[in-house]
Amino acid sequence: MVKAIVGANWGDEGKGKITDMLAKESDIVVRFQGGANAGHTIINNYGKFALHTLPSGVFYDHTTSIIGNGVALNIPVLMKEIQSLLDRDVPMPKILISDRAQMVMPYHILLDEYEEARLAGKSFGSTKSGIAPFYSDKYAKIGFQVSELYDEEALKEKVERICLQKNVLMEHLYHKPLLNPEEIYNTLMEYKSMVAPYVCDTSLYLHNALKEGKTVLLEGQLGSLKDPDHGIYPMVTSSSTLAAYGAIGAGIPPYEIKEIITVVKAYSSAVGAGAFVSEIFGDEAEELRRRGGDGGEYGATTGRPRRVGWLDLVATKYGCRMQGTTDVAFTVLDVLGYLDEIPVCVGYEIDGEVTTDFPTTSQLEKAKPVLKVLPGWKCEIRGIKKYEDLPENCRKYVEFVEEQIGYPIRLISNGPGRDEIIYRGFEGKTE
Repeated sequence: MVKAIVGANWGDEGKGKITDMLAKESDIVVRFQGGANAGHTIINNYGKFALHTLPSGVFYDHTTSIIGNGVALNIPVLMKEIQSLLDRDVPMPKILISDRAQMVMPYHILLDEYEEARLAGKSFGSTKSGIAPFYSDKYAKIGFQVSELYDEEALKEKVERICLQKNVLMEHLYHKPLLNPEEIYNTLMEYKSMVAPYVCDTSLYLHNALKEGKTVLLEGQLGSLKDPDHGIYPMVTSSSTLAAYGAIGAGIPPYEIKEIITVVKAYSSAVGAGAFVSEIFGDEAEELRRRGGDGGEYGATTGRPRRVGWLDLVATKYGCRMQGTTDVAFTVLDVLGYLDEIPVCVGYEIDGEVTTDFPTTSQLEKAKPVLKVLPGWKCEIRGIKKYEDLPENCRKYVEFVEEQIGYPIRLISNGPGRDEIIYRGFEGKTE
Protein backbone atom coordinates (compact mmCIF):
# COMPACT_ATOMS: atom_id res chain seq x y z
CA MET A 1 0.00 0.00 0.00
CA VAL A 2 1.45 3.37 -1.03
CA LYS A 3 0.26 6.76 0.24
CA ALA A 4 1.62 10.10 -0.86
CA ILE A 5 1.68 13.26 1.23
CA VAL A 6 1.98 16.49 -0.71
CA GLY A 7 1.22 20.23 -0.49
CA ALA A 8 -1.68 22.00 -2.19
CA ASN A 9 -0.15 25.46 -2.48
CA TRP A 10 3.27 27.14 -2.29
CA GLY A 11 4.79 24.64 0.13
CA ASP A 12 5.01 25.21 3.87
CA GLU A 13 1.47 23.91 4.50
CA GLY A 14 2.49 22.06 7.66
CA LYS A 15 3.30 18.76 5.93
CA GLY A 16 6.01 17.90 8.47
CA LYS A 17 3.62 17.19 11.29
CA ILE A 18 1.14 15.24 9.16
CA THR A 19 3.99 13.28 7.57
CA ASP A 20 5.38 12.48 11.00
CA MET A 21 1.95 11.20 12.03
CA LEU A 22 1.54 9.05 8.91
CA ALA A 23 5.15 7.84 9.12
CA LYS A 24 4.30 6.28 12.46
CA GLU A 25 1.95 3.88 10.61
CA SER A 26 4.36 3.23 7.72
CA ASP A 27 7.14 0.70 7.16
CA ILE A 28 9.02 2.85 4.64
CA VAL A 29 9.10 6.62 4.07
CA VAL A 30 10.51 7.92 0.76
CA ARG A 31 11.62 11.44 -0.14
CA PHE A 32 10.93 11.54 -3.88
CA GLN A 33 12.00 15.01 -5.14
CA GLY A 34 13.63 18.30 -4.26
CA GLY A 35 16.71 18.95 -2.19
CA ALA A 36 17.80 20.63 1.01
CA ASN A 37 16.25 23.92 -0.16
CA ALA A 38 13.09 23.55 1.94
CA GLY A 39 12.42 21.97 5.29
CA HIS A 40 9.80 20.23 7.37
CA THR A 41 9.45 21.23 11.01
CA ILE A 42 8.64 18.34 13.32
CA ILE A 43 7.95 18.50 17.06
CA ASN A 44 8.14 15.22 18.96
CA ASN A 45 9.38 13.67 22.21
CA TYR A 46 13.00 14.37 21.22
CA GLY A 47 12.32 18.09 20.66
CA LYS A 48 11.83 20.38 17.66
CA PHE A 49 13.59 19.51 14.40
CA ALA A 50 13.84 21.06 10.93
CA LEU A 51 14.44 18.25 8.43
CA HIS A 52 15.76 19.19 4.99
CA THR A 53 16.67 15.98 3.17
CA LEU A 54 15.84 13.19 5.60
CA PRO A 55 12.35 11.70 5.32
CA SER A 56 10.11 12.24 8.34
CA GLY A 57 10.23 8.55 9.27
CA VAL A 58 13.68 8.90 10.86
CA PHE A 59 12.25 9.25 14.37
CA TYR A 60 10.70 5.77 14.38
CA ASP A 61 12.77 2.65 14.89
CA HIS A 62 10.39 0.50 12.80
CA THR A 63 10.73 2.58 9.61
CA THR A 64 13.22 2.58 6.76
CA SER A 65 13.90 6.04 5.32
CA ILE A 66 14.72 6.22 1.62
CA ILE A 67 16.30 9.07 -0.33
CA GLY A 68 14.80 8.40 -3.77
CA ASN A 69 16.34 8.82 -7.20
CA GLY A 70 14.33 12.01 -7.75
CA VAL A 71 16.06 13.86 -4.92
CA ALA A 72 18.79 16.50 -5.32
CA LEU A 73 21.23 14.87 -2.94
CA ASN A 74 23.54 17.22 -1.07
CA ILE A 75 25.74 14.66 0.69
CA PRO A 76 27.51 16.90 3.28
CA VAL A 77 24.14 18.45 4.27
CA LEU A 78 22.60 14.98 4.63
CA MET A 79 25.50 13.76 6.79
CA LYS A 80 25.27 16.85 8.98
CA GLU A 81 21.54 16.27 9.36
CA ILE A 82 22.05 12.64 10.42
CA GLN A 83 24.69 13.75 12.95
CA SER A 84 22.38 16.45 14.34
CA LEU A 85 19.81 13.74 15.17
CA LEU A 86 22.42 11.58 16.90
CA ASP A 87 23.67 14.62 18.85
CA ARG A 88 20.18 14.97 20.30
CA ASP A 89 19.87 11.30 21.31
CA VAL A 90 17.68 10.19 18.39
CA PRO A 91 18.64 6.54 17.64
CA MET A 92 20.47 6.03 14.33
CA PRO A 93 17.73 5.68 11.70
CA LYS A 94 17.80 3.04 8.97
CA ILE A 95 18.58 5.04 5.82
CA LEU A 96 18.88 3.91 2.20
CA ILE A 97 20.06 6.13 -0.66
CA SER A 98 19.17 5.35 -4.26
CA ASP A 99 22.17 4.46 -6.42
CA ARG A 100 20.40 6.50 -9.13
CA ALA A 101 20.10 9.68 -7.05
CA GLN A 102 22.19 12.56 -8.37
CA MET A 103 24.46 14.74 -6.27
CA VAL A 104 24.38 18.47 -5.68
CA MET A 105 27.94 19.64 -6.35
CA PRO A 106 29.66 22.56 -4.60
CA TYR A 107 29.72 24.44 -7.92
CA HIS A 108 25.92 24.12 -8.22
CA ILE A 109 25.62 26.20 -5.06
CA LEU A 110 28.15 28.75 -6.38
CA LEU A 111 26.34 29.01 -9.73
CA ASP A 112 23.03 29.50 -7.92
CA GLU A 113 24.49 32.37 -5.85
CA TYR A 114 26.22 33.96 -8.85
CA GLU A 115 23.11 33.83 -11.01
CA GLU A 116 20.82 35.30 -8.34
CA ALA A 117 23.34 38.13 -7.86
CA ARG A 118 23.57 38.68 -11.64
CA LEU A 119 19.76 38.84 -11.97
CA ALA A 120 19.56 41.22 -8.98
CA GLY A 121 16.02 42.67 -8.92
CA LYS A 122 14.75 40.04 -11.38
CA SER A 123 15.93 37.04 -9.36
CA PHE A 124 13.76 34.01 -8.58
CA GLY A 125 14.03 34.28 -4.80
CA SER A 126 16.19 31.13 -4.70
CA THR A 127 17.34 29.67 -1.39
CA LYS A 128 20.78 29.43 -3.09
CA SER A 129 20.98 25.71 -2.37
CA GLY A 130 22.07 24.87 -5.92
CA ILE A 131 18.75 23.30 -6.90
CA ALA A 132 18.16 24.94 -10.31
CA PRO A 133 21.76 24.40 -11.53
CA PHE A 134 21.57 20.81 -10.21
CA TYR A 135 18.39 19.94 -12.13
CA SER A 136 19.64 21.84 -15.20
CA ASP A 137 22.70 19.59 -15.22
CA LYS A 138 20.62 16.47 -14.59
CA TYR A 139 18.50 17.10 -17.66
CA ALA A 140 21.48 18.28 -19.71
CA LYS A 141 22.96 14.87 -18.80
CA ILE A 142 26.04 16.32 -17.15
CA GLY A 143 25.08 15.54 -13.56
CA PHE A 144 26.75 12.95 -11.33
CA GLN A 145 24.73 9.92 -10.32
CA VAL A 146 25.74 8.16 -7.09
CA SER A 147 26.42 4.97 -9.09
CA GLU A 148 29.11 6.82 -11.09
CA LEU A 149 31.26 7.15 -7.95
CA TYR A 150 32.19 3.49 -8.38
CA ASP A 151 33.90 3.86 -11.80
CA GLU A 152 36.82 6.12 -10.97
CA GLU A 153 38.47 6.25 -14.40
CA ALA A 154 35.24 7.27 -16.16
CA LEU A 155 34.58 9.74 -13.35
CA LYS A 156 37.93 11.48 -13.78
CA GLU A 157 37.31 11.94 -17.50
CA LYS A 158 33.81 13.31 -16.87
CA VAL A 159 35.05 15.78 -14.25
CA GLU A 160 37.58 17.20 -16.75
CA ARG A 161 34.89 17.54 -19.41
CA ILE A 162 32.42 19.27 -17.09
CA CYS A 163 35.00 21.71 -15.71
CA LEU A 164 35.83 22.77 -19.26
CA GLN A 165 32.16 23.64 -19.80
CA LYS A 166 31.51 25.28 -16.43
CA ASN A 167 34.67 27.36 -16.56
CA VAL A 168 33.38 29.20 -19.65
CA LEU A 169 30.54 30.47 -17.42
CA MET A 170 32.83 31.14 -14.47
CA GLU A 171 35.24 33.20 -16.54
CA HIS A 172 33.08 35.02 -19.06
CA LEU A 173 29.62 35.34 -17.44
CA TYR A 174 30.33 35.54 -13.70
CA HIS A 175 34.01 36.63 -13.64
CA LYS A 176 34.72 34.22 -10.80
CA PRO A 177 37.57 31.78 -10.00
CA LEU A 178 37.78 28.72 -12.25
CA LEU A 179 36.87 25.21 -11.10
CA ASN A 180 39.74 22.83 -10.39
CA PRO A 181 39.08 19.29 -11.77
CA GLU A 182 41.38 17.64 -9.22
CA GLU A 183 39.58 19.33 -6.31
CA ILE A 184 36.19 18.26 -7.67
CA TYR A 185 37.34 14.66 -8.16
CA ASN A 186 38.68 14.58 -4.56
CA THR A 187 35.36 15.96 -3.31
CA LEU A 188 33.52 13.17 -5.14
CA MET A 189 35.79 10.59 -3.50
CA GLU A 190 34.93 12.08 -0.10
CA TYR A 191 31.24 11.84 -0.99
CA LYS A 192 31.75 8.20 -1.96
CA SER A 193 33.09 7.31 1.48
CA MET A 194 30.27 9.24 3.18
CA VAL A 195 27.40 7.51 1.38
CA ALA A 196 28.93 4.04 1.05
CA PRO A 197 26.99 2.51 4.00
CA TYR A 198 23.62 3.59 2.61
CA VAL A 199 23.66 3.09 -1.17
CA CYS A 200 21.44 0.46 -2.76
CA ASP A 201 18.96 -0.20 -5.56
CA THR A 202 16.04 1.40 -3.72
CA SER A 203 13.58 0.79 -6.55
CA LEU A 204 14.17 -2.96 -6.26
CA TYR A 205 13.98 -2.69 -2.46
CA LEU A 206 10.56 -0.99 -2.78
CA HIS A 207 9.39 -3.55 -5.36
CA ASN A 208 10.13 -6.38 -2.94
CA ALA A 209 8.65 -4.49 0.02
CA LEU A 210 5.37 -3.92 -1.83
CA LYS A 211 5.22 -7.63 -2.77
CA GLU A 212 5.51 -8.37 0.95
CA GLY A 213 2.58 -6.04 1.70
CA LYS A 214 4.63 -3.28 3.36
CA THR A 215 3.21 0.23 3.81
CA VAL A 216 5.06 2.98 1.96
CA LEU A 217 4.70 6.73 2.43
CA LEU A 218 5.90 9.06 -0.34
CA GLU A 219 6.92 12.44 1.02
CA GLY A 220 6.93 15.48 -1.26
CA GLN A 221 8.54 18.87 -0.83
CA LEU A 222 6.85 22.26 -1.44
CA GLY A 223 3.40 22.25 -3.10
CA SER A 224 1.42 22.23 -6.36
CA LEU A 225 1.99 25.90 -7.16
CA LYS A 226 5.78 25.42 -7.14
CA ASP A 227 5.62 22.65 -9.76
CA PRO A 228 7.62 23.52 -12.90
CA ASP A 229 4.80 22.38 -15.23
CA HIS A 230 1.64 23.22 -13.33
CA GLY A 231 2.78 25.96 -10.94
CA ILE A 232 3.46 29.71 -11.14
CA TYR A 233 6.25 29.30 -13.71
CA PRO A 234 8.98 30.61 -13.73
CA MET A 235 8.77 31.31 -9.96
CA VAL A 236 8.77 27.59 -9.25
CA THR A 237 11.13 24.91 -8.01
CA SER A 238 13.03 22.68 -10.43
CA SER A 239 11.51 19.26 -9.69
CA SER A 240 7.89 18.15 -9.89
CA THR A 241 6.07 18.66 -6.60
CA LEU A 242 3.08 16.53 -7.63
CA ALA A 243 2.14 13.13 -6.21
CA ALA A 244 2.27 11.65 -9.71
CA TYR A 245 6.00 12.31 -9.75
CA GLY A 246 6.28 10.20 -6.60
CA ALA A 247 6.14 7.11 -8.79
CA ILE A 248 9.10 8.32 -10.87
CA GLY A 249 11.10 9.87 -8.02
CA ALA A 250 10.81 6.69 -5.93
CA GLY A 251 10.95 4.18 -8.80
CA ILE A 252 7.58 2.47 -8.34
CA PRO A 253 4.59 1.94 -10.69
CA PRO A 254 2.01 4.78 -10.65
CA TYR A 255 -0.89 2.39 -9.95
CA GLU A 256 0.62 1.55 -6.54
CA ILE A 257 -0.29 5.01 -5.16
CA LYS A 258 -3.70 4.48 -3.52
CA GLU A 259 -4.10 7.52 -1.26
CA ILE A 260 -2.98 11.11 -1.79
CA ILE A 261 -3.20 13.19 1.35
CA THR A 262 -2.93 16.83 0.33
CA VAL A 263 -2.07 19.35 3.02
CA VAL A 264 -3.91 22.67 3.00
CA LYS A 265 -3.21 25.52 5.39
CA ALA A 266 -6.11 27.40 7.02
CA TYR A 267 -4.52 30.63 5.72
CA SER A 268 -1.87 31.14 3.03
CA SER A 269 1.88 31.57 3.23
CA ALA A 270 4.67 31.48 0.68
CA VAL A 271 8.45 31.59 0.54
CA GLY A 272 10.16 33.24 -2.40
CA ALA A 273 8.97 35.42 -5.25
CA GLY A 274 5.94 34.97 -7.52
CA ALA A 275 2.23 35.73 -7.85
CA PHE A 276 0.32 35.48 -4.54
CA VAL A 277 -3.17 36.86 -5.08
CA SER A 278 -4.48 36.75 -1.48
CA GLU A 279 -1.31 38.24 0.07
CA ILE A 280 -1.73 40.75 2.91
CA PHE A 281 0.72 43.39 4.13
CA GLY A 282 1.59 45.71 7.00
CA ASP A 283 0.41 45.22 10.58
CA GLU A 284 -2.31 42.76 9.55
CA ALA A 285 0.31 40.52 7.91
CA GLU A 286 2.79 40.91 10.76
CA GLU A 287 0.25 39.80 13.34
CA LEU A 288 -0.70 36.70 11.30
CA ARG A 289 3.00 35.95 10.70
CA ARG A 290 3.82 36.28 14.39
CA ARG A 291 0.94 34.05 15.51
CA GLY A 292 1.34 31.58 12.66
CA GLY A 293 2.77 28.06 12.69
CA ASP A 294 4.90 27.03 15.64
CA GLY A 295 7.30 29.88 16.30
CA GLY A 296 5.79 32.05 13.57
CA GLU A 297 6.00 32.18 9.80
CA TYR A 298 9.72 32.04 9.15
CA GLY A 299 11.30 29.59 6.69
CA ALA A 300 12.57 26.25 8.10
CA THR A 301 15.64 26.41 5.85
CA THR A 302 16.33 30.14 5.46
CA GLY A 303 14.76 31.71 8.56
CA ARG A 304 13.42 34.49 6.34
CA PRO A 305 9.91 35.90 6.99
CA ARG A 306 7.27 34.19 4.89
CA ARG A 307 4.74 36.12 2.87
CA VAL A 308 1.26 35.55 4.30
CA GLY A 309 -2.32 36.01 3.16
CA TRP A 310 -5.85 34.73 3.55
CA LEU A 311 -6.81 31.26 2.41
CA ASP A 312 -6.93 31.20 -1.40
CA LEU A 313 -9.62 28.74 -2.41
CA VAL A 314 -9.02 29.21 -6.16
CA ALA A 315 -5.38 28.16 -5.79
CA THR A 316 -6.26 25.44 -3.27
CA LYS A 317 -8.97 23.83 -5.41
CA TYR A 318 -6.53 23.78 -8.33
CA GLY A 319 -3.66 22.51 -6.17
CA CYS A 320 -5.79 19.64 -4.84
CA ARG A 321 -6.95 18.75 -8.36
CA MET A 322 -3.40 18.63 -9.70
CA GLN A 323 -2.31 16.38 -6.85
CA GLY A 324 -5.16 13.91 -7.37
CA THR A 325 -6.29 14.40 -3.78
CA THR A 326 -8.14 11.64 -1.95
CA ASP A 327 -8.01 13.28 1.51
CA VAL A 328 -7.28 16.82 2.69
CA ALA A 329 -5.34 17.53 5.88
CA PHE A 330 -6.24 21.04 7.08
CA THR A 331 -3.51 22.62 9.23
CA VAL A 332 -2.91 25.54 11.65
CA LEU A 333 -6.63 26.13 12.11
CA ASP A 334 -5.93 27.16 15.73
CA VAL A 335 -3.93 30.20 14.55
CA LEU A 336 -7.07 31.97 13.27
CA GLY A 337 -8.74 32.03 16.69
CA TYR A 338 -7.77 35.69 17.30
CA LEU A 339 -9.85 37.08 14.40
CA ASP A 340 -13.36 38.57 14.65
CA GLU A 341 -13.84 37.96 10.95
CA ILE A 342 -11.88 35.79 8.55
CA PRO A 343 -11.58 36.84 4.90
CA VAL A 344 -11.27 34.02 2.34
CA CYS A 345 -10.38 34.42 -1.36
CA VAL A 346 -13.20 32.77 -3.36
CA GLY A 347 -12.42 34.11 -6.84
CA TYR A 348 -10.03 36.17 -8.95
CA GLU A 349 -11.00 39.30 -10.82
CA ILE A 350 -8.97 39.49 -14.03
CA ASP A 351 -9.63 42.32 -16.52
CA GLY A 352 -13.04 42.96 -14.97
CA GLU A 353 -14.20 39.32 -15.05
CA VAL A 354 -14.37 36.96 -12.08
CA THR A 355 -13.08 33.40 -12.34
CA THR A 356 -12.78 30.54 -9.87
CA ASP A 357 -10.35 28.64 -12.12
CA PHE A 358 -6.62 29.04 -11.56
CA PRO A 359 -4.98 30.71 -14.59
CA THR A 360 -1.46 30.73 -16.05
CA THR A 361 1.13 33.10 -14.62
CA SER A 362 0.64 36.11 -16.93
CA GLN A 363 -3.08 36.20 -16.05
CA LEU A 364 -2.35 35.50 -12.40
CA GLU A 365 -0.14 38.60 -12.18
CA LYS A 366 -3.22 40.72 -13.03
CA ALA A 367 -5.62 38.95 -10.65
CA LYS A 368 -7.25 40.75 -7.74
CA PRO A 369 -8.76 38.68 -4.91
CA VAL A 370 -12.53 38.39 -4.55
CA LEU A 371 -12.98 38.03 -0.80
CA LYS A 372 -15.80 36.56 1.26
CA VAL A 373 -15.76 37.29 4.98
CA LEU A 374 -16.67 34.51 7.40
CA PRO A 375 -17.33 35.01 11.14
CA GLY A 376 -14.47 34.08 13.48
CA TRP A 377 -14.79 31.90 16.59
CA LYS A 378 -12.67 34.09 18.91
CA CYS A 379 -11.34 31.35 21.17
CA GLU A 380 -8.57 28.81 21.63
CA ILE A 381 -9.27 25.44 19.97
CA ARG A 382 -6.05 23.64 20.94
CA GLY A 383 -6.74 20.55 23.02
CA ILE A 384 -10.04 19.75 21.31
CA LYS A 385 -10.06 16.12 20.10
CA LYS A 386 -13.47 15.76 18.46
CA TYR A 387 -14.76 17.65 15.46
CA GLU A 388 -18.20 18.11 17.09
CA ASP A 389 -16.55 19.93 20.01
CA LEU A 390 -15.13 22.70 17.81
CA PRO A 391 -16.99 26.06 18.00
CA GLU A 392 -19.81 26.34 15.48
CA ASN A 393 -18.14 29.10 13.43
CA CYS A 394 -14.97 27.04 13.29
CA ARG A 395 -16.88 24.04 11.90
CA LYS A 396 -18.62 26.37 9.44
CA TYR A 397 -15.23 27.60 8.24
CA VAL A 398 -14.01 24.02 7.65
CA GLU A 399 -17.24 23.04 5.88
CA PHE A 400 -17.21 26.16 3.68
CA VAL A 401 -13.64 25.39 2.59
CA GLU A 402 -14.51 21.75 1.92
CA GLU A 403 -17.53 22.69 -0.19
CA GLN A 404 -15.54 25.25 -2.22
CA ILE A 405 -12.57 22.99 -3.01
CA GLY A 406 -14.62 19.83 -3.57
CA TYR A 407 -12.33 17.44 -1.65
CA PRO A 408 -13.02 15.89 1.78
CA ILE A 409 -11.24 17.40 4.79
CA ARG A 410 -10.43 14.32 6.86
CA LEU A 411 -7.72 15.60 9.20
CA ILE A 412 -7.65 18.88 11.08
CA SER A 413 -4.53 20.07 12.87
CA ASN A 414 -5.27 22.38 15.80
CA GLY A 415 -1.79 22.81 17.29
CA PRO A 416 1.88 22.06 16.56
CA GLY A 417 2.17 18.93 18.73
CA ARG A 418 2.02 15.55 17.00
CA ASP A 419 -1.14 14.58 18.94
CA GLU A 420 -2.99 17.84 18.28
CA ILE A 421 -5.08 16.43 15.47
CA ILE A 422 -8.78 15.88 14.88
CA TYR A 423 -9.88 12.95 12.72
CA ARG A 424 -12.94 13.49 10.59
CA GLY A 425 -13.78 10.12 9.03
CA PHE A 426 -10.15 9.40 8.14
CA GLU A 427 -9.65 5.62 7.71
CA GLY A 428 -12.55 4.96 10.03
CA LYS A 429 -10.83 6.69 12.95
CA THR A 430 -13.14 8.47 15.31
CA GLU A 431 -10.92 9.72 18.09
